[in-house]
This record gives sequence, C-alpha cells and structure tokens, in this order.
Amino acid sequence: MNFDKINNYRKLADEYMINALKAPIPALSGMYDAMLYSVKNGGKRVRPVLAMMFCEASGGNPESAVPLACAVEFVHTYSLIHDDLPCMDNDDYRRGKLSNHKVFGEANAVLAGDGLLTAAFSLISDGAEKGLYSSGRAVAAVKALSSYAGASGMVGGQFIDLAGEGEKLPKEKLELMDRLKTGALIASACVLGCIAANADDKKIKAAEDFAYNLGIAFQIRDDILDVTGNTKTLGKLTGSDSENEKSTYVSLYGLEKCEELVNKLTDRAIAALAEFENGGDLKDFALYLSKREK
Repeated sequence: MNFDKINNYRKLADEYMINALKAPIPALSGMYDAMLYSVKNGGKRVRPVLAMMFCEASGGNPESAVPLACAVEFVHTYSLIHDDLPCMDNDDYRRGKLSNHKVFGEANAVLAGDGLLTAAFSLISDGAEKGLYSSGRAVAAVKALSSYAGASGMVGGQFIDLAGEGEKLPKEKLELMDRLKTGALIASACVLGCIAANADDKKIKAAEDFAYNLGIAFQIRDDILDVTGNTKTLGKLTGSDSENEKSTYVSLYGLEKCEELVNKLTDRAIAALAEFENGGDLKDFALYLSKREK
C-alpha cells in the first residue's frame, strides 16, 4: 500500500480541519478548544482518506475533495463525542485519552459535538466558494451527507444500538444497525469523493456498494478487537460490548466465523471497484483495513 499517499491525505485533512477551527472571538475559545481536542485526538482518518481516494479514482484532483473529506470527519468526530457520553455508551477514554466530557464536562461536550456537526456543512459551502467544485456539487454533497448522517442513517443506527442494549438482536437487525451506524458515514465519504470529481451515477452507486461492504467488515473487525485486542493498542477499554450486554457479530457468530465474514465482505467491496479505472489504491486500503489491529 502507498503509505506516503495515505499519510499525505491525512496531513491535508488535519491541516484543513485545524485551520477551520479557530475561535472567531476570545469568548468562544473554550468552545473551540473542546472541538479541537477531539478533532486532534488522533484517529485513522479512514473517512477523509476514502473521500480523497474516490475523488482521484473518479478522475478528479484529490485536493479538491479536502473540504468534503473534512466535513465527513467533523460529523464522525461529533458522533464519537456524543457516543462517549454517560447517557450513551458511557466511555471514559477515546484513542488513549480522556473522552471529551471527562475533560470539558458533559454540557460542553454536547455543545462541542453540535459545533462540529454544523461546521461540517459550512466546510462544504467553503469549498464551493473557493472554486474547488461547483455550487451544484456542493448542494449534492449537503444532500448526501445530511442523509447518510441523519435519522435515516448514522443517527438511526445509534438509536437501534441503544434500544438493543441487554437484548440479543437477530442477525437482520444487527446488520441494519451497523449498515446505518457505521456503513452510512463511510458511504458518505466515498460518495462525496465521487461528487467532488463530478463522477457519474454508476461510479457513485459503485462507491456506495464498496462502502457498505467495507463498513460492515470494519464493524466486525471492531467487534473482534473488542474481544482480542488490548487497551494499550486500541487506546480504549476493551470488553465494553460484553459489559454493556450489546449484541455483536462475535456474540452471534464467534471469532472464527467473524474472520471469514470480514474477508468475504472485503472481497465484495473490492469487486465494486471494477467501475473505476484507477481503483488499485482503494483495493490496497480495503485489504489493509481488513487486517488492522487497532
């Protein structure tokens, strides 16, 4: 895999997000500190990387997709801040550091998440104003991101997740939950990358197919690591799914079957890349994610 390219995409995203989160007045510095705390708290930047990769695979300049890539990462980061809250998953650590609410308090953590969510759509309009893509492309990006991230996407998946605590979810409901909670936001990154490059509907559909298969594989790998990983490597406490009595793929299928499912879904994701003439980097990235240890 071309790690130099991946790291460059990550650097582009990091720089853009940090520059976008400068407090406009001193009175709001505490708010922006809370937002930056979670944005700068590491992470694999999977979604921004995918957005820029799909832009390139669709024949566009990956740098033109940076605002859209960062918009998805803002939404992802807000969701993590809220996920960690006591009323949600109640996690004290995220990526090896204290969760946002443990540092800034619950109310400010909620506001930091709200700030990142709304800032995401500002980034999309900023990209159009800078001439990186047309206003029509910006409208398409807003429509896609709001759909994938909203009540019929990621938020809906979290609702199913919370409602299912203490219950043994059937296979179909577990897959629906993860398709929405994890797959939808990954799909938004892939689709927004295509939108930045003005890709046709066939490529956008292929990107979505890739994303949903990759998203479920990604979630199954997370479930595996919650059992087999360690706190030092993962940067968060392991065993939380079992402790919270959550239904997972491991509890449903066992570790061996889950490894098989990750490989099968990754193969399906790679097959969807046939629509792209330059999908080699995406294939390598999908295989890399399927074997990750953190």
